[in-house]
Amino acid sequence: MPVRLWHPAGASVAEVHGWREVVQDKELRQPFKQAFREIYLLTPAEEASGVHSSRFEGQVVHYRRLRALFKDRGWTSKFQGHWEEDCDAHRVMAGGEWRATLEHYLADEVHADIGRASFQRRSGGVWRDVPLREVPPLVFSEGMRDIDLFVGVASITLDPQWAGQGPDRLRDHWEAGPFAPLTPSAEVRKDALARLIGRTAIADRCTLTDRYLVVRGDLRTYKIHLGSANILMEPNDAYLCIVSARGFQPGLFLPFEEDGRLALILSKAFLLANDTAITDPSITRQLSG
Repeated sequence: MPVRLWHPAGASVAEVHGWREVVQDKELRQPFKQAFREIYLLTPAEEASGVHSSRFEGQVVHYRRLRALFKDRGWTSKFQGHWEEDCDAHRVMAGGEWRATLEHYLADEVHADIGRASFQRRSGGVWRDVPLREVPPLVFSEGMRDIDLFVGVASITLDPQWAGQGPDRLRDHWEAGPFAPLTPSAEVRKDALARLIGRTAIADRCTLTDRYLVVRGDLRTYKIHLGSANILMEPNDAYLCIVSARGFQPGLFLPFEEDGRLALILSKAFLLANDTAITDPSITRQLSG
């Protein structure tokens, strides 16, 4: 009898939630992210666009960090200089039958712009573009999942020390990006947090909204973005820069930790829930500002 891996893209919502409950309740650390795996569905705009997806187009990333992620996830690309004409990265999938492609371009010496994504099928030894509506859902989902990971880890919007640096175009991108609507990876993180927060000592101080984990401290109330982990302070949405946070509760089981963002959000929540105990002057100056 053939056996194949279970993938949430082929399961009902109830089945996915059921498996997530099992993993969480039994504290099962899966060897790879399966029950909490993100699913990327084709949007109406992508279906109408033909062969290209612009879902991540215009994102600005650290180029060398992007290159390292390409290598880690099995993508191939040429190292770019301003003379380089081939601006595509590729990942061969589905036993060599399909390929995902991501356009990216150098913005300056250290940054790159993310371009369009597309998918090709091998035919007669040649890769040919395929309309997105004809790409198998699992191939599409896994290809877009990688691209979301690239943007999520390498984006300049995740760097709290980047503010005010670089050309106006990049500075505007940094200011707009950290609090954007959630991507599928951030939605999965939100689902995990909804299961975790109630088990913590700060549960009565935390609330989940559409984009944020809201933490009530004694000095201020804080909104931690579930995608970027950046923080806004109520009542005026002032930005709070915390380069690193410690104090994450030992022994709390995390069902997955692919890029460290889940632990980072929790560590910031624990820190801010007890904000009167913060002694770091770089933080306390902001709290009283």
